[in-house]
Amino acid sequence: MMNKKFITQAKIGKNWVDNLGSFELISPVDGKVIGLVSDCTPKEARWAIEESQKAFEQWKDTPAEHRYEILSLWAELIIKEKTTLAEIMAFEMGKPVKEGKKEVDYAASFVRWYAEEAKRIYGMTIPPSIASKRIIVIYEPVGPVLCITPWNFPSAMVTRKAASAIAAGCTVVVKPSEHSPLSALFLVDLWDKAGGPPGVLQVLPTSNPGELCRTFFEDSRIRKVSFTGSVPVGKALYEQSAKTLKGVLLELGGNAPMIVFADADLDLAVRETIQAKFRNAGQACIAVNRLYVEKGIVELFCNKLVEETKRLKVGNPLDENTDIGPLVSEKSLEKIRRLLSDALSKGGKILYGGEAKGLYFNPTIIRINDPASEILKEEIFGPLLPVLSFESEREVVRLANSTSYGLASYIMTSDLKRAFRLSHALQFGIVGINDGRPSCCQAPFGGIKESGIGREGGQWGIREFLETKYLSFNLE
Repeated sequence: MMNKKFITQAKIGKNWVDNLGSFELISPVDGKVIGLVSDCTPKEARWAIEESQKAFEQWKDTPAEHRYEILSLWAELIIKEKTTLAEIMAFEMGKPVKEGKKEVDYAASFVRWYAEEAKRIYGMTIPPSIASKRIIVIYEPVGPVLCITPWNFPSAMVTRKAASAIAAGCTVVVKPSEHSPLSALFLVDLWDKAGGPPGVLQVLPTSNPGELCRTFFEDSRIRKVSFTGSVPVGKALYEQSAKTLKGVLLELGGNAPMIVFADADLDLAVRETIQAKFRNAGQACIAVNRLYVEKGIVELFCNKLVEETKRLKVGNPLDENTDIGPLVSEKSLEKIRRLLSDALSKGGKILYGGEAKGLYFNPTIIRINDPASEILKEEIFGPLLPVLSFESEREVVRLANSTSYGLASYIMTSDLKRAFRLSHALQFGIVGINDGRPSCCQAPFGGIKESGIGREGGQWGIREFLETKYLSFNLE
């Protein structure tokens, strides 16, 4: 157990609130309770909305330079507390510490980026059609924002959403996953220490997210909702937001194909496949869900892939040498077992792995023969990798696109012409070309089809939290 005491109280306005009911936070590392976390209700939601609206009236008019200074200091404090944040993530959702430290760097990169973007919210003038008129376009913050963050990247998803909204001049209420509230609570404590004004960033943990969030959706003062999670929940939130015509930013997961051609650098392709699949134990929305390998090299590639996968260490996430920690919950383990069992019943063959000890599931590679296997249709969200062979570009593009998801995809090839052809043909918001880790703070992250609406990251991320206002001056 860490020497540092976990922060478990909700943060509402300037107050750390602990006179509420609480829920047990159980660590996937060993199944033990690591904290009693404030269990917020609609009452606290209404309080937070009041505080958010009150803070917005001042924050929206705060000079961009001052927003920049606070955000910059927040980023510095996040990096300073890198080890503590990485350990918190290890305890609450099982991410290995060495990977957690990389996530903290990733989280801080968004804060730094949007600190700068706060100073670059430029308007424009437009040539008028009448000599006596002047046309000016300006951008203003949309208002208070609700951010609903997932458990798999509990630090980076808070900063990717909150930093862009705050830089735009909005105020933010974060509803973290009930599996990983500690990271968000620690981050808001660092926000306070950076001089962030009360009410600009609040965190409300809860064991009953549906009831809590309903209050936010029914209140017209919340003008935007940013959500990362499953497609069914995203659709339900989209429907709820229509009642008050809130803006929505939805990142709803994926079914990412990786396509490996015979002309690829196979050693590079193996390394990128392992990065894109087994990072965070496969619990990532852009993780490879289907691996298509050109028929002529499938045996060679699989042999190389198995040998490299064997090097991954599964174990205690607090061990600096661990590559893969536990799955976040028993529910996740049950899903992996169900998908594996279905694939095996339809002629699949395990090339490596397949064993579990508690919530620790070994990285597993399985050859798939039946296209009806459920593993090809669902988002796996675990360290289970199905491999299929293909013979032609046309065939593999059809297979890759045969999904309702459209978040990320990957191409491994040394043929530049092919890379451009497939980048155009693949129906996904992100295409990694010889790159299994395309996410970065300055690029647009998001998908098409049922993978969501809108983009996070870069200049696109801050635009999500700005309204366009048109000023027409008649100078007669």
